[in-house]
Amino acid sequence: MNATVEIGLLLDRGRWTPYQRLLTGLAALAVIFDGFDIQILGFAIPSLMKEWGVGRAAFGPVLALGLAGMAGGSPFAGYWGDRWGRRPALIGCVALFGLATVATSFVHSVFALAVLRFVTGLGVGGAVPNATAFAAEFAPLRQRAVAVKLTIVCVPLGGMLGGLIAAQVLPALGWRALYQIGGALPLVFAAALWVALPESPSFLVQRPQKWPALELLLRRMGRSVPAGSSFEDRRGGGTATRAPIRELLGARHLRDTVGLWLAFFFCLGAVYLVFGWLPALLTSQGMDVAGASRGLALYNLGGVLGVFIWAVLMTHLGSRRPLLSGALAAAGAALAILLVPVQSQGGRELMFSGLTLNGLLANAVQTSMYSLAAHVYPTTVRASGVACAAAMGRVGGILSSIFGAAIIGAGAGAYWGVIAVSMTCAFAGLAWVRSHYPALAKEDAA
Repeated sequence: MNATVEIGLLLDRGRWTPYQRLLTGLAALAVIFDGFDIQILGFAIPSLMKEWGVGRAAFGPVLALGLAGMAGGSPFAGYWGDRWGRRPALIGCVALFGLATVATSFVHSVFALAVLRFVTGLGVGGAVPNATAFAAEFAPLRQRAVAVKLTIVCVPLGGMLGGLIAAQVLPALGWRALYQIGGALPLVFAAALWVALPESPSFLVQRPQKWPALELLLRRMGRSVPAGSSFEDRRGGGTATRAPIRELLGARHLRDTVGLWLAFFFCLGAVYLVFGWLPALLTSQGMDVAGASRGLALYNLGGVLGVFIWAVLMTHLGSRRPLLSGALAAAGAALAILLVPVQSQGGRELMFSGLTLNGLLANAVQTSMYSLAAHVYPTTVRASGVACAAAMGRVGGILSSIFGAAIIGAGAGAYWGVIAVSMTCAFAGLAWVRSHYPALAKEDAA
């Protein structure tokens, strides 16, 4: 008789091998490009206003359409990943937003910019949930939160690198060159993923015809299994029998889903208000384009630092306390920025410090929520669960994009006040979630 291998135990109790870490790194690189392309329009808006002679408010619908594309792309690509595999879904999304970003460099009107921003959003929105599910399914249980966070940290890392590149490219070569760079790199990387990326073992186990490929993959991961083995995955939730949305809103997941959707809506709404409108706010306060790009880069740098700090905190304390405290602290940091005078050089440096701190807290919470969502949902609906939560976040981002120009017009107090209130509401959603990561047990810590 063929041996039956329970793949959940095999993966969860084994070590995190170099090959598994390499695959996590590939997923993370895909998200770096995702993070760059999410924020590229925010860097370019001041230059576009000057070149096209249009007002700030004209770009609100453009940003909103991009986020609408993300909102639509997330659940569609999540369903695609759950149904046909993480690998083709992730590669397809990276290639799509790369092509659309390159094409954007050739537009000459706000309408064409909006259309391509929507297409870019479809790819960007679908890449993160599949990369998240991919990273989660290649990591043992004790390293899963870290693996997902190392992937999602690349959203602010991509934005940080984008800000540094924009500060150099925009004054010298213009916004079109920035879009060409931002699109060509993910296209090259999509080709590399096609060659190097395998399918997720938790996806392969659900399809008996794929078991020979699963055996080879497990051996590459350092897990020896008998030839001709049969596989099962008890942690995966079995075979999905209902549509993903019905499963997510069913009795088993309803409370967690409501809490996650509320937290994603408000937290990502606040973060995208910064991604899309911070450079415009800073230039309205007298900063030049390079300084405004630096401000957004520092916000993202803080986010990168915050993700690593929160990864350690969540590993040892579980997810509830770090996430709740981080959300409240982010609200407080947003209000503190209002106390900083920006007219002097010293005041601007203090504002940059405040932006770094707010980015640390808000992005730590945002990226941790993806890790939490990947933990809450089983394999059969994991990509869909993460994607739908992310889609709710995009809806919050759409609203912040539409009203961003009006909020800036009402002054810096309104801008940072909205962010503070949003992070407080995110706190409420995270408090409602029941299935948080548990704290690290003493025997595991030892």
